[in-house]
Amino acid sequence: MNKNILVQTENLNKRYRDTLVLDNVNLSIEKGKIYALIGQNGAGKTTLIRILTGLSFQSSGEVELFSKKGIKELEKQRKRIGSLIEGPTLYSSMTAYENLEAERICRGIPNKENIEKVLKLVGIDKIGRKKVKDFSLGMKQRLGIAMALLNNPELLILDEPINGLDPMGIIEIRDLIQNLNEKKGITIIISSHILSELYQLATNYIIIDKGRILENITLGQLDEKCKKHIAIKVNDVPLATTVIENNLNTSNFKVMDDGTIKLYDHLDKVSEVSSILSQNGLIIMQITILGDSLEDYFVQLIGGKFND
Repeated sequence: MNKNILVQTENLNKRYRDTLVLDNVNLSIEKGKIYALIGQNGAGKTTLIRILTGLSFQSSGEVELFSKKGIKELEKQRKRIGSLIEGPTLYSSMTAYENLEAERICRGIPNKENIEKVLKLVGIDKIGRKKVKDFSLGMKQRLGIAMALLNNPELLILDEPINGLDPMGIIEIRDLIQNLNEKKGITIIISSHILSELYQLATNYIIIDKGRILENITLGQLDEKCKKHIAIKVNDVPLATTVIENNLNTSNFKVMDDGTIKLYDHLDKVSEVSSILSQNGLIIMQITILGDSLEDYFVQLIGGKFND
């Protein structure tokens, strides 16, 4: 039993009639991190989130929450999860406090004092009797997150929380999410199609396409993959590294497991690098500049155009 693993899925499948929406999803979510769930519309993001939160059920496979499994145990453990899925359901003629009180009663959460705490936490504690109908979209999203925080969750799951927000609203929600993670220690799963914002926010990245997990990597690993470099494949790697060090006067490169050399210098001198390698008796099988933004990396990984 690993107490640092909050969520684990094993061979998770979800089928709607003849359509396989989730295909053998194996996933681990570790305590204290922010996970970005990235995928096109219809990739399976929301279906996965709905299964984790108990709003839907898998066709086969297993879900484990906080090291517990089984229908009754999962029901108990989901009380340790807060979620905002497909936007908050709000009463427009009521205040933020009244909406939270209605949510608290509906969910059977005993601590009424939590309402003031979460209002302060999300930064809408000083708006008085203002009705929700007069809220900006950003304020409504903050209230939705406050609802998800009412039960003091250890895991917070947010589905498209910055969708439709203006640039300032995006920054405010991003800062709020980081604060919840860093100061409150809440583990967070966030799905969004605004990839540039996820790159500034998450510590881990889960890329899903056509119901399959293509990658589950850390920010450091993603930076390594996205960092611009000259990717070189040659017939003699040890000789190539010697030539790079002696003739190009740099040690700023890395040899990968498959023998590819990633050269981080001389990015504007690819032809010169190619000539020097060839002049030293090396056969070049590939030499190209790779690495770019998260969005470019995502598009390359799924092999097509990103549809947001």
